[in-house]
Amino acid sequence: MTWQLRRAHEADLSAIMALETSIFENDAWSASMMMRDLGDPACYYLVAFPPDDPARIEAYAGLLAPQRSLEGDIQTIAVAAAARGHGLGRTIMQALISEARKRGARLVFLEVRADNPGAQRLYERLGFIDIGVRRGYYQPDNVDAIVMRLNIPELESMLVTPIESVPS
Repeated sequence: MTWQLRRAHEADLSAIMALETSIFENDAWSASMMMRDLGDPACYYLVAFPPDDPARIEAYAGLLAPQRSLEGDIQTIAVAAAARGHGLGRTIMQALISEARKRGARLVFLEVRADNPGAQRLYERLGFIDIGVRRGYYQPDNVDAIVMRLNIPELESMLVTPIESVPS
């Protein structure tokens, strides 16, 4: 399977929220929270879609990384169930890490549910390490968050999967 990535726009909010609420059910972000991030210049959100169907958003992810800040934070990532297992999560994460590097970040942080071993493995394969736990972070399920950090590798040492992108 192949996808194209492009910068998310406010017009993508309904498609993003459809994924958000179906995947995260109990701890989904509100539409107003997501809209705030989509409009924030310190944030960088991407959507992924099949090349032949740009209206069908199958994944999105967001980064908070103000220009010239040494740190960034992966705000959220979601991949539709039908699109999982084909490298899309890895591709979109690599794109966010690359953007964090361009903005000057040397560290990227994220939280992942303690009951999501698939996501934890993805982040570990990308070089993230566990640095702590936030007890009961995900509410109302009272699930712990594992806090992870990536020391952004130098550009030449990072293997990036080539992707096609659509101009934003």
